[in-house]
Amino acid sequence: MSRLTSVATGPYAPPAPSRALTVASTGGARLHVEVHGPEKAPAVVLSHGWTCSTAFWAAQTRDLAADHRVIVYDQRGHGRSPASPVCSTRALADDLEAVLAKTLSPKEKALVVGHSMGGMTIMAASTRPRFHAHAAAVLLCSTGSSRLVEEASVVPLRAGRVRTWITGQVLGSSVPLGPVTPVAKSILKYATMGAGSAPHVVEACARIVHACPRTVRHAWGGVLATLDLDHGVRELQVPAAVVHGASDRLTPPVHARALAAGLPNCVGLTELPGIGHMTPMEAPDLVVRRIRELVTTYVTGAAPEQEQEHGSTPVRSREGA
Repeated sequence: MSRLTSVATGPYAPPAPSRALTVASTGGARLHVEVHGPEKAPAVVLSHGWTCSTAFWAAQTRDLAADHRVIVYDQRGHGRSPASPVCSTRALADDLEAVLAKTLSPKEKALVVGHSMGGMTIMAASTRPRFHAHAAAVLLCSTGSSRLVEEASVVPLRAGRVRTWITGQVLGSSVPLGPVTPVAKSILKYATMGAGSAPHVVEACARIVHACPRTVRHAWGGVLATLDLDHGVRELQVPAAVVHGASDRLTPPVHARALAAGLPNCVGLTELPGIGHMTPMEAPDLVVRRIRELVTTYVTGAAPEQEQEHGSTPVRSREGA
C-alpha cells in the first residue's frame, strides 16, 4: 500500500471525510473512497492522476463540501488503495464504474472530474453503461488521450526521436524518488508546475507525489507511455469541458486543443496562463469555479437546449491565475 504523506495544515491539508469506505473492483482491487459533504447535495466525483491520491483534491474538496457531496477515491496502488497486479486503461474504467455504483443511487447524476490519468480514466469509461447512467457532464483537467511521451516537453530538447526516447526513460523510471528535499522540489516544480508556483504549493504537491511507491509509479508509467484513448474521446457524448495550463510540460496545450476538437460535445476550453500540469493545486479557485458552473448547468440545472441536442463549439478563454 502507498505511503500516505501530505501536508498537515493549510489549504492543501486533506479534510476529514463524512465517511470512508472500501470499494471492490475487478482483479481483486480494493479502492479507498471518501465521501465529503451533505448526503443529499449534488454529487461531484473527483479522479486523481498518476502518482497522486485523494490528497491532491484537498482544496476542491474543502470548498465544494460546503454544499456538494464530494466523492474522491485513490486509484489502485495510490494513496490508501493497495497495489494491484492489473494496471490498464480497462482497469481504470472498471474502478470508476465500481465507485459510481457504490456511492451514487441508481438514477443519480454527477459531475465527473478527472486530472491527468483521472481524465484518461473518464475517456476509458466513455462507453461504459454505468458511466452513462451517472455522468451528467465531465471536466477534463490537464490530460491527453495519446502520444503522451512524444508530445511531452519535460526534457529540454527539440521534438524528435531522441527527446521521445529520453522522456520515455525518465517517465518510466523505477528509481526511488527519495525524501522531499529542496532539490527534489525544484525538479518536481520544473517538470509539473508553473514557474510562479508558491513554495507551499510545491511542498504539498511533492509530498503527494513522493508518497507513491516506485513500483506503482513504474507500472502506471508504462500504461501511459503507450496510451491510445482517442476512440474514448470520440465516444464521450456527455457535455465535456477542458481546462489546461499554458505552461504544462507533461501534457502540453496541444493535447487540450486536440481534446476540444475531438469531443462530440465540448462546452469550453479554458487556458490558464502561467499554470503547469497540476492545475487543481496551482489554480484551485479557478478549478472550483469551473466545477460549480458545470454542476449548476448540468447536474442541478438545465443545459441550453442547443448544447444538449447538438453539442457546442469549443469556447477558448484565458484566465489569470
